[in-house]
Amino acid sequence: PGEGVFHSCPPLLAPRRWRRPRGPEEALGLLEASVVHREGAVLALSKPPGLPVLGRPGELSLAVLLPALRRRLGLPAELHVVKAPARECSGLVLLSGCHRTTEELQQFFTGARQRGQYPATYRAVTVGVPAEPEGEIRTGLCWQQQGDTAVVVPVLAPGRGRLARKEVKNTLTRYRVLGAAGGCALLQLQPKTAFPEQLPVHLTLLLCPALGDHQHSSRVGKVLGVPFLLPPEPTPTRTQMLDEALLQRLGLSPRQLRHLPLHIHLQELVLPQGPIRAPPPPPFLRTLQRLGLPGHSEL
Repeated sequence: PGEGVFHSCPPLLAPRRWRRPRGPEEALGLLEASVVHREGAVLALSKPPGLPVLGRPGELSLAVLLPALRRRLGLPAELHVVKAPARECSGLVLLSGCHRTTEELQQFFTGARQRGQYPATYRAVTVGVPAEPEGEIRTGLCWQQQGDTAVVVPVLAPGRGRLARKEVKNTLTRYRVLGAAGGCALLQLQPKTAFPEQLPVHLTLLLCPALGDHQHSSRVGKVLGVPFLLPPEPTPTRTQMLDEALLQRLGLSPRQLRHLPLHIHLQELVLPQGPIRAPPPPPFLRTLQRLGLPGHSEL
């Protein structure tokens, strides 16, 4: 087995530009430079925000890049994805070159959750500060068709029938506020369940949508500065709305706002041999610095 390597990964994106990799060569260079752990059949890297793991036909994705990445790294076996953050999130992607190792790791994560442990830890920057410094978000989640689009919506009191038919899944995320400044917060998030878009939807239920959430943040409205939750039906997806003072602190124009990436980062995974970590990418760290939130130098 190879030696474990634990170190900060090089920058994934230019600090002042939020964009997805332009083409496979640039994406491969970013991924090759972002390896944070390599031991035996296990490889971990930190993907940039916006790069999907399994993309649509013809779309640039991690799955499409894996064969070329394996050759660049000189790995003998085909790589399989064990665990990865959602498309718009940044952070740790756990890969394996051995089917047996893949199965053992997946069983380990399932067993850890069943024992009440939280093997995955995320960081998120939110617009708004939770009323309580720590707690749990519990809700049912389901897919709902809205026009031509299927969206994930919360179901606050799902009936037993819908749960039994697996139309709705009960979900749970534990959160803790790590710091707050200027109406924004840095949160630690530990999901116990896995459902598409679980974390951004849960943050809207806290009335604190993630910064860069252009999908669900429109569900949080305000009256006289007080946030409240809107029903999902009349809230079409749009670029996240931020007030002028926050835009100035972020150094963004309204036109640049639509390119702001989702600030949810998978920072730590606990493996059988111990935790592996990856610091957030430069745009995330720059946001922490601009907002006066902790962690821009040591996370």
